[in-house]
Amino acid sequence: MPKTPAKITYDCSKCPGYCCSYPRIEVEDRDLARLARHFGLTIEQAERKFTRRYRADGVDERILRHHKDHIYGSICRFFDTDERRCTIYAARPGVCRDYPNGRKCGYYNFIRFERKHQHDPDFIPSA
Repeated sequence: MPKTPAKITYDCSKCPGYCCSYPRIEVEDRDLARLARHFGLTIEQAERKFTRRYRADGVDERILRHHKDHIYGSICRFFDTDERRCTIYAARPGVCRDYPNGRKCGYYNFIRFERKHQHDPDFIPSA
């Protein structure tokens, strides 16, 4: 008998984009190629326009650039801060595709609990 996949217990459309506020969203070569295709750019153009290098403590990563956000201070450059949604969902990097790496999201559980107990369906905890 085929194994039934585990049910997803979170809804990204109910979240204000917490994972998109991570300071380091790594962009691998295949992600960069996907972004370049999505925007009709060369890989080099996409790299210059959308990413920057992060180098610290022996880490050397290509990461997505950020822009200002009124909730988290800084968020992925592709995140629409008014609609609270990813603007490149089909072309998003692999790390975003894999998040939260399971059927549960701890932040979603936290915010759902807070919204219930604050009696406010739009409540967003402040930093």
